[in-house]
Formats: sequence, C-alpha cells, structure tokens
Amino acid sequence: MNTATHCDTDTSLVARSLRSVWHPCTQMRRHESAPPIAIAQAHGVWLHDSQGRRYLDAISSWWVNLFGHTNARINAALVDQLGKLEHAMLAGFTHEPVVALSEQLSALTGHALGHCFYASDGASAVEIALKMSVHAWRNAGQADKNQFICIAGGYHGETVGALAVTDTPLFRQAYEAMLRPAHIAASPDARQAQPGESVADVAARALADVERLLTQHEGRIAAVIVEPLVQCAAGMVMHDPSYVRGLRALCDAHGAHLIADEIAVGCGRTGSFFACEQAGVWPDLLCLSKGISGGYLPLSLVMASESIYQAFYDDDVRRGFLHSHSYTGNPLACRAALETLAIFADEDVLARNLAFAPVLAQAMQPLAQEPYVRHVRQTGMIWACDVVIDDAQAAATFPRRLAAEAARRELLVRPIGTTIYLMPPYVLNAQQAHWLGQQLHQAVLAAMEAT
Repeated sequence: MNTATHCDTDTSLVARSLRSVWHPCTQMRRHESAPPIAIAQAHGVWLHDSQGRRYLDAISSWWVNLFGHTNARINAALVDQLGKLEHAMLAGFTHEPVVALSEQLSALTGHALGHCFYASDGASAVEIALKMSVHAWRNAGQADKNQFICIAGGYHGETVGALAVTDTPLFRQAYEAMLRPAHIAASPDARQAQPGESVADVAARALADVERLLTQHEGRIAAVIVEPLVQCAAGMVMHDPSYVRGLRALCDAHGAHLIADEIAVGCGRTGSFFACEQAGVWPDLLCLSKGISGGYLPLSLVMASESIYQAFYDDDVRRGFLHSHSYTGNPLACRAALETLAIFADEDVLARNLAFAPVLAQAMQPLAQEPYVRHVRQTGMIWACDVVIDDAQAAATFPRRLAAEAARRELLVRPIGTTIYLMPPYVLNAQQAHWLGQQLHQAVLAAMEAT
C-alpha cells in the first residue's frame, strides 16, 4: 500500500503527518501498519492522544523531560520571558538568562568548568567539543594532536563529527565514507564481569585498553570522549565510576583532553547532577543537552576548562573559536533551564531521587524475576534489564512488539534491541511507579508470547 496515496483523502492528524513529516529514527514504511500516535496534550507524566487515550511517559520523551509535561513553574517562567526578550544574537550581545545560566552551571562544578558555549542539540555540543579540543592543541603548537579515542558501543550523535566517535553500527554504516575514523577502546560494560571479578575489575581491564591506544598513538590523540557511568544508546550499558576516574588520570599522563558527554546522563539522571561527580573528577570539556531545559526547548552547551578557554584568548581572530549557531544562547531556552535549576534547588530533587530510586526498582521486581530476564541494573533514575530471546528473528522484532503491547496498556516505552529500560520524569510517584511495573510486566509477557 502506498501510504501517501492512501491518505490523500484522509484529513486526520496522523494521515497529514505521514504525508508531510519524515519522522526521526524511523523506517517510515512501518507506519503503514503501525501509524504514529497523535499527541494532543500532556500533563505531568502523562501524554494524551487526539482520541483521548493516555500514555505514561516512561522514557521522558527521549530522555529530556525532568519535571513533567506542562510544568507550572517552567510554563510561568517562559511566559514571563516572552514579555521581555525572545531572542537576540549572542555575537556582540549578551542577556541575563544566558549569563545567569552560565554562572549557575559553573558554580555547580565548583568553577572547575567556567565557560559555557551554547548550541541547540546534543550532537552539536559534541561537534563543538571535538573542534575545541583539536583547535586548542593547534593553538598550542601541537597540530598533530587531532585524533580521538571513543568507547565501544558509545553514542554521541548523528552529525558527521559526532558520528565519527560513535560506535553504533546501525547509525554509522551508511555514512562510513564521510567519517574520519576514531580509535575504539574496549567498553567497561559491567555485564562483562567474569566469575570472581568485580565491576571495578572490568573497568580496570577497559582502562588498560585506553592506555594501550594512548601509548600507541602518543602525541596524536586530542581527546578521549566518554558517556560517564551509562552508555545509553548502547543499551543502558553501565560501568563503575572508577573507569571515569581512570580516564582522567590517563588523559593527564598522556596529554589528552577528556570530553564527558553528559547529554543523556547529566541533570541528575545518574543520581548526582553531573555523572562525573561520582568519579570525583572533572573533564576538560563537558557536554549538556536534553534535560537541561526541562525538556521544553532545544538547548545544548559545552562547558570548558580555563586552560582550554585561554588557548583561544588572543588578538588574532584566527586563534578564536569560530563556530556559531543562529540561536546560540536563546533567552527562552536559557530561561527554561534556569527554572529547571531552580526546581532542583528548591525541591531538593537529587535527595528525592535518591530516596525514590529503590521504589522504582521494587516496582520492577515482578518483571526482574522472569526467567528470561538478565542483567537487571540501575544507576540513579535509569533502570534497565536484558531479555534473552534465542531466535534471531524474534529478537529483531521484539522492540516493535513490546512498544505496541505497552501502548495498549497506556505506556510509552522504546526498547533498545532486547534491552528494556525506564528513564521516567522525576515527578513519577510511588503509586504510578507500581502501576508502571505491573503494566510493563504484562506487556513483556504478551510480547514474549508472540515470539
């Protein structure tokens, strides 16, 4: 069936979308049999479609929403900002929201990272960090330092530079000809622990591989890039904080920058505001996006160390960081981020999440105890497990089956292969968590029965 032709006389929102919108990370032909859900409104943890059905947003709408949809505080802040300043270029100008946000974020690092450079999406932040690293070394007279080490299974975005340091074949393969190869180090995936091994032992083995690459390519590595504590797109692959601490030591020893991609794991997802805090170290460059605006508006940024900032501070314009986005430091997005930080402070969100994480784990216990479930794991407000399916075809279709069964039970989930994960908004309460656990368990049972 040709969807475009079939829908020519259909004026529903779904039909209009299929005629005009190319949806992300989607094989559009599948929407012939499984149309997208038309969302009309949202409140708290719930999305409501145009037919009046509701869906508990168990993945924070791709990991961005922190304090529920249509949050009253963020709404009010945006309404106030709309009456003052919607946008002004940041080249040659500045404004209160971007200055205040930069100051507050720097304070959260103890001023270890003190200069914020803004963009709109996570991949752009990664591009900025990669360019900053290479350009800083060039300005320091070390232009040969222009290569990167990334981690097996890591994901950093889908623009060309970010994709070059992403080790996710599904996203990379079609574009290999466009990409500059990076060096791929072993993953510190805690699931790799052998009998008698601790997760710290796994981290130590992975660090040895990074050291091997740094030694082999001495004088040519600009930076090592890592998703601290959780490699999300790889299937919520979790590792010991000692790995991040070890990366910091190796980068210092070999004269390389450390780039922390905290786009998905920052803003409290792992239990601390920045994931790097749990390792007791700071990177040279730290990327933030997703939750920083509370899930409201596109916003990303790179926080840089003083030494990197100083590498560009010069009278010569060619030594400046000549990178720009039209909406850099957008006042509305920054105001949403400022209110997000205010909610963290006023409501002691990190302490609340620390107390709530065991509640989420308990709610998932019926699913966790199924015989085909392996590697139940949790870091802060990220919970995950793997489902063992021996048949390759059944495993390949499992994500679609589970998503459909979950939607029938009023849940929004999006499995990564045979990995099931939850990353709910922080406003989820205990009653909703247990309901989520029950419905997800039933959805998994139904999806497994269909194998």
